[in-house]
Amino acid sequence: MNVTGFNQTDGCLPYVCSERSVSTAVYVLLYICAAAVVLLTVFGNLLIIISICHFKQLHTPTNMLILSLAVSDFLVGSFVMPMLLIWMIESCWIFERVYCIFFLLTSYFFTSTSIYSIALIAADRYFALSNPFIYTESVSVNTMCVVVLCSWFILLVYILALLYFNIPVVKLLMCPGDCFLLLDEIWSLVDLVVTFVFPFTVIIVLYVLIFIIAKKHATAIRELNAQTRTQTSGNTSESVSERKAARAVTTLIFVFMACLFPYFVYTLSGDTDQIEFNSFQNVFILLYLNSAINPVIYALFYPWFRKCVKLLLTFKIFKTDSALMNVL
Repeated sequence: MNVTGFNQTDGCLPYVCSERSVSTAVYVLLYICAAAVVLLTVFGNLLIIISICHFKQLHTPTNMLILSLAVSDFLVGSFVMPMLLIWMIESCWIFERVYCIFFLLTSYFFTSTSIYSIALIAADRYFALSNPFIYTESVSVNTMCVVVLCSWFILLVYILALLYFNIPVVKLLMCPGDCFLLLDEIWSLVDLVVTFVFPFTVIIVLYVLIFIIAKKHATAIRELNAQTRTQTSGNTSESVSERKAARAVTTLIFVFMACLFPYFVYTLSGDTDQIEFNSFQNVFILLYLNSAINPVIYALFYPWFRKCVKLLLTFKIFKTDSALMNVL
């Protein structure tokens, strides 16, 4: 596919998208794989959204944050991934400039909301464990919905400011075949702190505190069971649930950081004006693969999600009073 163009005013050099270097069979296979990733991301997160919205038992403050994360990942799969994967397969940006701006806006915004949803989940779990009585009295579903909406609004304002102060300064390479947002040093530092350093520090610190608190609680429960002579049965179930919870949290956080960390490291290394196209795409696609992996993690570690999927796929969700079914 050829895309040519020359605009001396914009400082663009003559550019021609190179012909594909792979066979037609490989070319088709790449698009099939891309479609599979997009479908997994969209429908996997859609199942989470429908499950939490439909079943009353899942209407909890924590699940509102999981819903926020699922909505972010769903929108990434719907609007960002298709253009990104086509860009990667074609090795050239084949869309118009307006789609480039839309791509940058949605990619930055939905990635930020996903990151902060994880951070809010960490804060929610820490508050619930450290102050359970205050948490029960002060945190409701409506309260959490307000928190989520406020975080989305603040991040939207930040992303709009980020684009507003960088696009007009001819730092957006929107010549034919390109769609990059190159930030200056100040904005790169601001973006690093806002979308990486701060939320990741919150996530790591809070989950370390959560594990410490959970360990203390488990020790106290084991001692209580020993005193009431139910140590054998109690320890078995508690140790199993403790390992499952730790494994789920560890997996979620490890995958999350593994997907996002290379992108932020790459954007700070070297001269941004000398970005290597292939390297940039590799870290970019890894960044968004996290949206496809999250539903898989839920399916592996959360029984309520598996039960909800079963009810959805067997159409039992359409039964009268299905929203009141026990899924926990």
